[in-house]
Amino acid sequence: MRLKQDLFGTVERIEREDAGALVRRDARAARRGLRWLARRLAAREARALRRADGVAGVPRLLSGSPGVVERSRIDGEPMQRACPRDPAYFREALRLLRALHARDLVHNDLAKEPNWLVTPEGRPALVDFQLAVAMPRRGRLFRMLAHDDLRHLLKHKRTYLPARLTARERRIL
Repeated sequence: MRLKQDLFGTVERIEREDAGALVRRDARAARRGLRWLARRLAAREARALRRADGVAGVPRLLSGSPGVVERSRIDGEPMQRACPRDPAYFREALRLLRALHARDLVHNDLAKEPNWLVTPEGRPALVDFQLAVAMPRRGRLFRMLAHDDLRHLLKHKRTYLPARLTARERRIL
């Protein structure tokens, strides 16, 4: 089942006997002039998922060949449909971000609500790591991008739970 098709290829949910339900990003279906960029973005996603291996709420990389990334599927609804109103969701989302940042990885695309999932258990999960950046050391750029990840999470919290923002979170916003 096709989930998305854009200039950079297709994203589809597939069933495989050996792996069950999974999600495949196929950059080979990208527009001719953009295939080189689509392949780079797919490779970036594969690197990020490798780095995030074992982090709860992040899909597992199943295979990453040139232009094709297969990852585990996480059950859940996109944030804009689920409208999380439980403060525990945002506490867990912050823990998830901290786990990524502890691995020197920034998501870099958290302003988009569809990249945040709410699982059936009410927990956060992240998808779409095309723009994620894995940095070997924590320099100024890493700190700036990590701060942006946090700021985008807090913007979503402001949308769904504005009364629960702390004074520190308001300052960050």
